[in-house]
Amino acid sequence: MVLGQARRSRHDPGRVEAFSDGVFSIAITLLVLEIGIPQVPPGESLWSALADQWPSYAAYVVSFLVIGIMWANHHTLFSYIGRVDRTLIFLNLLLLMVVALLPWPTNLVADYLDRGGSQARVAVAVYSGVMVLASLAFTIFWWYATRSGRLLDPGVDADAARATVPRFALGLAVYPMTVGLAFVSPVLTLAVHGALAVYYAFTSSLCPTPTVSMRSRLFAGSLPALAT
Repeated sequence: MVLGQARRSRHDPGRVEAFSDGVFSIAITLLVLEIGIPQVPPGESLWSALADQWPSYAAYVVSFLVIGIMWANHHTLFSYIGRVDRTLIFLNLLLLMVVALLPWPTNLVADYLDRGGSQARVAVAVYSGVMVLASLAFTIFWWYATRSGRLLDPGVDADAARATVPRFALGLAVYPMTVGLAFVSPVLTLAVHGALAVYYAFTSSLCPTPTVSMRSRLFAGSLPALAT
């Protein structure tokens, strides 16, 4: 009995998701550290100094949206996963490695966006490159989780889940384009990243279709809450 409990604990996705939540929360908190306090000489305008930091504000908002929505989608995916294996754990770590990296290109954009020229273009291109890696890590993670169906919750339609993988991989086509766009207009590219984050926040096409049994369990689980 103890051995069986140990095995269930080893395959429990709860611990993996909890660890992931910690990485996401640290990464999203680190973003604000780039927004410094301007040092203004006596007689100079603090408003002007604050306005000069607009690249930091822009980079912060976009990256906060990106990481926040990545966390929300990550949470959604784990709601469909019933168990994990060693490979999925390492694929999740690969994804978290990219998430933990995001504050760095955010700082790069904040420092170089308003300088214009090649420096701004390279900074935003690096940011776009990290987003390509994030999209690739997410796609590989979900492809592995759905490929056989054995890691999915029994109430999830495995065929429907697998059918979402091509749509989930949309970022692999779009984000490489932003690398090229960065050399045309760095500011526009950053705006595109913000728009893509909002798109992923509101699209429901990434979620597998629950089966009737899963819908029933979810509804049944909500009855006590409704009763109170």
